Amino acid sequence: MPDPARTSVKLADGRELIYFDDVPGLDRTTPDRRVLPPYEPRPEVRFDPLTGEHVVIAAHRQTRTFLPQADAAARAACPLCPGHPDSEIPADGYHVAIFENRFPALGGPAGGRCEVVCFTDDHDATFAGLPSERLATVARAFADRTRELGALPDVEEVFIFENRGAEIGATLSHPHGQIYAFPYLTPRTERILAQDRCVLCDIVRREADGERVIAQTANFVAFVPHAARWPYQAQIVPREHVPDVTALGDAESVELMRLYADVLGRFGRLYDKAVPYMAGWHQAPPAARDRAHLWVEVYTPQRTADKLKYLASVETGTGAFLNDVRPEDAAERLRTA
Repeated sequence: MPDPARTSVKLADGRELIYFDDVPGLDRTTPDRRVLPPYEPRPEVRFDPLTGEHVVIAAHRQTRTFLPQADAAARAACPLCPGHPDSEIPADGYHVAIFENRFPALGGPAGGRCEVVCFTDDHDATFAGLPSERLATVARAFADRTRELGALPDVEEVFIFENRGAEIGATLSHPHGQIYAFPYLTPRTERILAQDRCVLCDIVRREADGERVIAQTANFVAFVPHAARWPYQAQIVPREHVPDVTALGDAESVELMRLYADVLGRFGRLYDKAVPYMAGWHQAPPAARDRAHLWVEVYTPQRTADKLKYLASVETGTGAFLNDVRPEDAAERLRTA
């Protein structure tokens, strides 16, 4: 059944822009009047026989935005703020907007697709502060994109993620995330699928009443993993086996979004400053929905109020992580934040 609060339009270079509104009936037909060259992304995927992993080569991305400007200048030039001449979103205002990335890591000959997800038209908002009706719209948008992108013939995995803070290289401060529809299975997903059962089902049962729990609801639990890699890290997992966001009912989707926002708020209250974070929505590949479990991960490199964790030679070169904070202590701090 068509979504009456969903509007798909084309940008000046032919990329798709989709508006997801809190309510139906809004006019989203404002044209994109920019003069842009045709959209012809040309990344390529190469295979490393030494590690058995894929690497994306996307040299055209060198001209993309690099680190956010100062606040006043950022608002004036932000491509995610609506309505100004250089905006990626031509409407005068929006609720949630998703468009094909102008500087994609995937697409074209490489296959797959990259999209940008704008959670609000308010440049100074945060995901943790979004109202319930917007969280419901974001949930609907995530399900829509997971379903549509997962049905593409060259897509094997749909990964939703969010980067927040210049400390981790976020190029824009406007609240937004991204979606990568990979034409191959990513290494972490491959390792999970290589096991003979859904290990997350076992993990969530073990953690549900333990000392590492941060917060929980009827259908979901948020906890610091037993072997956390980052100083402050949380996993949000359905109690029952759920493969992806499309398998959640409307009420469950909003419940998950509220818990996600709650966890982000706890991270934000760790220190007397804005805390940078990374978040990822791990979903079962379309071809293995019975073997993988939906889980959301949030982590920050902020190990103290004035120190960051950097991945140096050992961790980057070997994948062997070293954590400076005991997971049980991190859970206590996040639980009381």
